[in-house]
Amino acid sequence: MPLDRFVLLLIVVIAAAGATVWIGWLLLVSFGVSGWVGLAFAVPTALVAYVALRIIRDRLGNPEEDHYDGIEK
Repeated sequence: MPLDRFVLLLIVVIAAAGATVWIGWLLLVSFGVSGWVGLAFAVPTALVAYVALRIIRDRLGNPEEDHYDGIEK
């Protein structure tokens, strides 16, 4: 995955996480449930962590990403 695609994906994920938190916060406040505020932050954080782990796993498991393994010092 090229770096520009990776950065664009991160920007989209972070924006979606922010929108999720904002909408969740509005819903929680409108229902008067202030004890569930942590859940509004946990869900987007978990989504960002999931995407980051998938990207790292894909990078480490892809043999095409090992360009520099064959170069000797």
